[in-house]
Amino acid sequence: MNTRSKNPAAHAVAATFDTPYVAYIKQVHIQGQDAYAIFASDGTELAVVDDREVAFAAALQHEYLPVSVH
Repeated sequence: MNTRSKNPAAHAVAATFDTPYVAYIKQVHIQGQDAYAIFASDGTELAVVDDREVAFAAALQHEYLPVSVH
């Protein structure tokens, strides 16, 4: 059975997530407060901010593709 997609767009999306330019945005709790941590694709924490939109904007500003994780 062939599990590879013949859709070139699907390959492009898959390739995007294998690059070091993806930033993962995760909600965290610090001292009882909600915050949003930004992680590089290798798991390195890049920043922690108070607002989800700010986290996405910061990732984009630094040329990362922001992805939300739970």
